[in-house]
Amino acid sequence: MTTLWDTTGSAVVKELAAQRRTGGAVLSGVALTLVVVADEGRVAEAEEAATVAAEQHPCRILVVVRRQIEAPVPRLDAEVSIGGRLGPGEAVMMRMYGRLALHAESVVLPLLAADAPVVTWWHTEPPRQLTTDALAVIADRRITDSTSAADQMVALRTRAQDYAPGDTDLAWTRATGWRATLTSALDSVSGRRGDAVRVLGARIEGDPGAATAQLLSGWIASRTGSPSEVVQATRHPGVTGIDSVLLTLDQDEEVRVHADRRGGAVISQPYRADATMALPDRPLGDLLGEELRRLDPDEPYAEALEATTGLSGLVGRAPVRAHVWVDPAEPKGAARAADDVGAGSPHGEAPTVPPDSEGTDEVAEHGEHDTPDPTAPESASDAEPDSESEAVR
Repeated sequence: MTTLWDTTGSAVVKELAAQRRTGGAVLSGVALTLVVVADEGRVAEAEEAATVAAEQHPCRILVVVRRQIEAPVPRLDAEVSIGGRLGPGEAVMMRMYGRLALHAESVVLPLLAADAPVVTWWHTEPPRQLTTDALAVIADRRITDSTSAADQMVALRTRAQDYAPGDTDLAWTRATGWRATLTSALDSVSGRRGDAVRVLGARIEGDPGAATAQLLSGWIASRTGSPSEVVQATRHPGVTGIDSVLLTLDQDEEVRVHADRRGGAVISQPYRADATMALPDRPLGDLLGEELRRLDPDEPYAEALEATTGLSGLVGRAPVRAHVWVDPAEPKGAARAADDVGAGSPHGEAPTVPPDSEGTDEVAEHGEHDTPDPTAPESASDAEPDSESEAVR
């Protein structure tokens, strides 16, 4: 691993190329570029998950940490490694300070793997409108996580309003085990009958405020065309917010899947003894790895999101986004952009200082470069960016 302090994007590209020349066969078969956007306090967790996912899908990992955008001197610190702690492939960790953090794509774009899809994952609160973050616009697949929001139902509605084909949510991925178990149970009933099974209704016992439980309910409703609801469980439902699922079938039959709290689920159905299937809580890396298996639009997720939020037409939306520049340091500009794409910025309101770094980073606060001469004329590089030139097309 090579650490570059107070460096430039060009230096990072050159260092990666130099290490690639000596990397040999370790770099063969890169399937995609995974761009990870994380807060400083969650970097270790994001790195661990990305490493697990990279073992399943060989990829180039680019970790972007946007720190103190109010720092007076733009700064980039980078770690470049091949076959190191971030998996067997190429990885670049980038910490960006000052105005550079608002233009992370200027460093990320030259580092993308050639002719490979781009996946952007936010292990932090994503922007309300993904069009305001160029790292979303350049991506073929965009991964967020509504379960990390303070109000998960509001987060789901936000993601539905902003949805474009290629978006997905780890709250949806957490329901995969439940969906597979329910499908298997219905297949068993269908096999016993020798005929198709109709689902007349569903009741999910768990946490009504959990995004995963609501998306599972939306999936059942969208697949079966029958009503589905989430009700409060009598016991704590676990990380997914789901404790049990009861399906009401035709012919006066019911199927119940109940979590046993030992990493499994008990399936109860008519005319058969109860059966147990594995249903463990999956680590973050496995969830991320699952989402990297497919890079096409996830239509079942879109349909479940429609049923959950009541919005329609998500599947038919255009998959292409145009970048909208929002400067959090200019409230008037942000207000004008909010009229078109909604309030908010990928970086929050300025100035912002992450709680874990406030008052501790002297470089970010004071910089290391010479103090500019206030009488010197403003250079072209210091001018405000033109909104049209910043658009990613």
